[in-house]
Amino acid sequence: MHEVVAATGLAFIEKLGIGQLIFALRGLGYCVVGPKLEQNAIIYAELESADELPIGWSDVQEPGRYRLRKNDTESYFAYNVGPHSWKQFLFPPRLTVATADRCEDGWRMAVPEAKVPKYAFLGVRACELAAIAIQDRVFMRGETVDTTYRDRRESAFLIAVQCTQAASTCFCSSMGTGPCCSAGFDLALTEIDEGFVIETGTEAGAAVLAKLDHHPATPAHSRAAAIERQKAVDQISKHMNTEDIRDLLMRNLEHPRWDSVAERCLSCSNCTMVCPTCFCSTVSEVADLQGDHVERQRTWDSCFNPDFSYIAGGSVRKDTRSRYRQWLTHKLASWHDQFDSSGCVGCGRCIAWCPVGIDLTEEVSLIRSEPSEKRTLPVIQPSDSKVCRIPREKT
Repeated sequence: MHEVVAATGLAFIEKLGIGQLIFALRGLGYCVVGPKLEQNAIIYAELESADELPIGWSDVQEPGRYRLRKNDTESYFAYNVGPHSWKQFLFPPRLTVATADRCEDGWRMAVPEAKVPKYAFLGVRACELAAIAIQDRVFMRGETVDTTYRDRRESAFLIAVQCTQAASTCFCSSMGTGPCCSAGFDLALTEIDEGFVIETGTEAGAAVLAKLDHHPATPAHSRAAAIERQKAVDQISKHMNTEDIRDLLMRNLEHPRWDSVAERCLSCSNCTMVCPTCFCSTVSEVADLQGDHVERQRTWDSCFNPDFSYIAGGSVRKDTRSRYRQWLTHKLASWHDQFDSSGCVGCGRCIAWCPVGIDLTEEVSLIRSEPSEKRTLPVIQPSDSKVCRIPREKT
């Protein structure tokens, strides 16, 4: 998280300048993470050179479907968001938070002092910038700060890439999170045929740009970049009406649609795993075979797991209906009570990676079109103190 600077003129680099950018960042000690072809998907992994980028590749995404597609271009970033999000680098899926070792004089407890990785994220989309901002609020702006997240986040360098196409599952415009990047980045790139038009967002971004062979963008470059960005705007076909959505869902906790979606939902937790904002976790004790070394590990969890809501006497949410309702109403409704924003950024991952193609925008639309208005739980009003008043599960 670097100091923001006032907008300056746009810069331009040739296509080969991406390799120079990666080289410069690595020279500054950053681990550069970006898009990469692996396991028939475009994922995020460490990059050593620009040759590892998915040059000439795109993807096709629909409810329950994701496929790679070869383009007839040499575009570096002509793809939509895939199964990975930047969450995995800032909020690790598995983290050892404490250890205990048996010694002659008893047990010795310790907190691991892990080295904080210095990440540079290449290819961050507008919806993902919004997701990172949401997790900043969750992990850094409340009464309790997650120090692992904070340390990784504060040292991260973000290179945004403007969307120039949209998948059929994208609905970021409905959530006010895209498709255009406007803030939250160190550098923002728009890919055009000749190269990349670059906007600087922070002093750190300006310092990195100074290390590249660049020159001011021409009016022709700026026009071409604007045309490319408009393509993504025009291609977005999925929408979700968010007007009064919090109260709409909380008024319809007994809507028959919850039963209908439960008949299809596998409670597999795919939607929460690919979601860039979901943050539920659990803690477990893991011992070695001799019982002399024990680690306390924090791992990602999901409200779709039956054990997640387990308390003395059993699970609070014993069926798929209640678990799906919890996920959707938290994401779109009670998240506002906790964090003053929606928990959804409209990236569409949960739609594409749901094995049965459940589309949350359709579920909301159907509830809105035929509201039952039969609630059995009180609607919790937002607190003026901005402190969550809803009983919270382990997070």
